[in-house]
Amino acid sequence: MELKITDDGSHTLSIPNSSECYHSTHGAIQESNHVFIDAGLKFVARKSPDTLKILEIGFGTGLNALLTIHESIGQPIHYTTIEPFPISEALSAQLNYEKQLNVENGLFSKLHTSQWEKDCAITSSFTLHKTKIKLEETTFSHSFDLVYFDAFSPDTEPSLWTPEVFKLLNTKLHPESIIVTYCSKGIVKQALKDAGFKVKRLPGPPGKWHMLRARLA
Repeated sequence: MELKITDDGSHTLSIPNSSECYHSTHGAIQESNHVFIDAGLKFVARKSPDTLKILEIGFGTGLNALLTIHESIGQPIHYTTIEPFPISEALSAQLNYEKQLNVENGLFSKLHTSQWEKDCAITSSFTLHKTKIKLEETTFSHSFDLVYFDAFSPDTEPSLWTPEVFKLLNTKLHPESIIVTYCSKGIVKQALKDAGFKVKRLPGPPGKWHMLRARLA
């Protein structure tokens, strides 16, 4: 993996011999805030005072989880994240998100060093459950209020952006649940619609025209 500085000063990781990056080169924190926090967490949190159950597809660098803690301000959250190929703790230690966000020292490390396949209390209000398995092989014990769909792009991981995958998620959501993703390609919109979702196209973060938010039709 190659460590890169994006336009907002925060890091991303690029995959060797590929044009794929874990986050936008126009701004890693900026993109994640726009797509997953502003269009996702804040949209759902204002409707529910109860524990929010979030599912993240693609733990990656852990940035979305860190931003969720940073922005939730004590809102009880149970955060399930799927990552079949986690980055090393040594690599995660080089990422500059704590410094960029001015958050508690050691919090980001705790996300990466916490045990897999079990609930771990990261803070008094944030419980993390990391699972090292592919999405299509996953069974869930409860439903979710919000899904961060942050898998690699359809060009890189086409099997994750299909009607079958979104139908699997459909069974674990309720009428008020939403899915947010940075990808607004036509094939993704159609796959969501085929899986029973109503799709709304929203303005995208810098470098992208649009993003998507979907809920059960």
